[in-house]
Amino acid sequence: MQRKVIPELLDDDLGTAAEIVASLADLRHINDWFGGARTTIALLRRVARASGSQQLSLLEVGAGAGDVPQAAQTALGREGIQLRITLLDRIGSHLPADGTTAIVGDALHLPLRDDAFDVVSCSLFAHHFEPDALQLFAREALRVCRRAMLINDLIRSRLLLALVYLGLPLFRSRMTWHDAPASVRRAYTVDEMRQLLSHLPAQRIEITKHYLYRMGVLLWK
Repeated sequence: MQRKVIPELLDDDLGTAAEIVASLADLRHINDWFGGARTTIALLRRVARASGSQQLSLLEVGAGAGDVPQAAQTALGREGIQLRITLLDRIGSHLPADGTTAIVGDALHLPLRDDAFDVVSCSLFAHHFEPDALQLFAREALRVCRRAMLINDLIRSRLLLALVYLGLPLFRSRMTWHDAPASVRRAYTVDEMRQLLSHLPAQRIEITKHYLYRMGVLLWK
């Protein structure tokens, strides 16, 4: 299946306030039910073990409501790994108002100093970028992280697309009905992702496959 770029409605808040709230809630369910949070948890556990550290600072880019890093914070906390979270999104209304440290900013020009966080992470975000922009974002993430950049995203496939269509009745927002299949069509394959990232100034790249067509990427600094 060829990659096809279809603009996603939530990216530009192309819906009513109620539809946007429902779409963000749907996104939380997608990550809870279909392996998104689980993938980030596994990758962060890998970083903690490889670095020998029980404390990690995390910048989540394209964070939205921050559900994935918050789920990771809870799960890893039970294992004695402390995760300190900062969320970044270019649309401030997507960020939570629960006291979590949050920044409004551009992923391609992160408003942060070099080596500011142990990990710079993103979930269901990398596929929004075309190849050149994805490489630029990865370079920025590597600049800002001390240990690793983490990418958690879909693996494009016809079977996943079919499963997404079958699952659409589970979700509330018409924006999700549009954005979920658009995300699959726009996602990269493992081989495409490896090729895109292969020329970056990372010490090494690890790409793993996870539950229900999730890709986990660690770019070690």
